[in-house]
Amino acid sequence: MADPAPFINWSLLALSPPGWGGVLLSGLFNSIQIAVGGYSLGLLLGVGGAFGKLYGGPILKDLLECYTTIVRAVPELVLILLLYYAGTDLINQALGLVGLPSVDISGLAAGIFVIGVVQGAYSTEVLRGAIKAVPAGQIEAARAFGMSPVKVMGRITLPAMLPYAIPGLSNLWLIATKDTALLAVVGFSELTLVTRQAAGSTKAYLLFFLAAGALYLALTLVSNVFIGIIERRARRGLVKAA
Repeated sequence: MADPAPFINWSLLALSPPGWGGVLLSGLFNSIQIAVGGYSLGLLLGVGGAFGKLYGGPILKDLLECYTTIVRAVPELVLILLLYYAGTDLINQALGLVGLPSVDISGLAAGIFVIGVVQGAYSTEVLRGAIKAVPAGQIEAARAFGMSPVKVMGRITLPAMLPYAIPGLSNLWLIATKDTALLAVVGFSELTLVTRQAAGSTKAYLLFFLAAGALYLALTLVSNVFIGIIERRARRGLVKAA
């Protein structure tokens, strides 16, 4: 049977030179690094933001409300450009004011920071809703036993809110893996940028963008497997709805 796509040179995807397969896998690895780092930073910001919006003082609540509103309102591409370029410039200006030399922030660190700030705003709202879903009686019982606020948070609130938070947090993880593609505009060598470079060098646009799409799909499918395992473990002992 004839090759259905005779115009595609599949040898270009060889994993070693002169193929580009190794370059695509390297770009995928960079994307995963940024996604993991940014998602983790966003989760930390989200936990702090959720508790701050629920239990903080008026000033803290207003500041967090501004943070979540602005980040969720402004397009992510604009935020990436703003934080990447303006943020780096502000840091170096602040260092110059105290007599310190300017620093060259790596693309990986900047990418993790940018994705983390964006993820933090969405994580704050996801976790805030999950915490509010925890039955108040459980928290009151813990306080009645004399638990400190820290122990109540670590032993009652966080474990109890996980089943409610995991669906939203899993979506945020998948969004983080896709948001790494936006970093191509600032020149970071993640999967989308190296795919565009490979396609531009070989003119095999269909081949390389299909390959990139397949890698993103594979990452999503693997993520869904792990998300399913985590969700089942978090829901152990819960009564299933009829």
